[in-house]
Amino acid sequence: MVDNVLIVGFDFPGVLSVINNFSFLSLIELILYVFSLTIVFYFLPKLKKHSLRHDSKILHNFNIYIIRSCFWVIFLIGIVDITIAFLRVEKIFDLFLAKDITAQFTRPVFVGTYIHIPLIIFGFILGVFTRTLGFHWLSLLIVLSELIIVITRFIFSYEQTFMGDLVRYWYAGLFLFASAYTLYDEGHVRVDILYQGLKEKTKGLVNSIGSITLGVSTALTIIFIGFNGKQSIINSPVLNFEITQQGSVGMFIKYHLAMFLGIFGLTMLIQFISYFFESLADYYGEKGKRIIEDQLGH
Repeated sequence: MVDNVLIVGFDFPGVLSVINNFSFLSLIELILYVFSLTIVFYFLPKLKKHSLRHDSKILHNFNIYIIRSCFWVIFLIGIVDITIAFLRVEKIFDLFLAKDITAQFTRPVFVGTYIHIPLIIFGFILGVFTRTLGFHWLSLLIVLSELIIVITRFIFSYEQTFMGDLVRYWYAGLFLFASAYTLYDEGHVRVDILYQGLKEKTKGLVNSIGSITLGVSTALTIIFIGFNGKQSIINSPVLNFEITQQGSVGMFIKYHLAMFLGIFGLTMLIQFISYFFESLADYYGEKGKRIIEDQLGH
């Protein structure tokens, strides 16, 4: 993921260019990969002292931090960007800002660079100090947003594109960010034919195999296809600060929706590996099995 940022954002040639077209930048990328693997093999013997459930919990907690931070990011950007869109569409900026500054707020690059990116950083800082995942609050905000659209449309005959954009923005975040935690909470639909009748040890084996062959492989597919070069389905919209066809009458958040897919793949990858460790712990009969009281899966 770091190398992807270097390639897309700073025109690094890619680590494979070390073989075909050696350069100083490709050497930096190679050193990055070697350094990452060195850290892994350095800490691997130390982690053998921990139980599988302990390692699973570490990965889950890290995933929770990412999800929690992403909630704050889309909450803050949603509120700020829809405010900017309203001021832009209703030409309120013209009342108190110079024309050249007002024109900047019609440029997605300006809004993304100087407003969205600082809010993203602030959201991840908030994620360190808060403990709520925000799913319930986000669901409530989506309902309130829809309610406001209904009231303004049928009572005041007022509706703008950015109002629907906010609902889609928050709903996409709710669906994609909550998926990893839903996996942790056994909330995804399970097509069960034989599973419930299996022994706990066998269930652990089935879940561990399924986590790798189906879960991790799917998440990696999303990541590798989505971040494969500057023209990929995730990198391209983000690099160009892509917006909807409605242009300046909507919110400048379409490129965020592309990134949501990458966050989904990353968080699901981490959670499936965590689930793999937990399933192996069930198979080996480790103590401390997590009991889920309300089974949401079927």
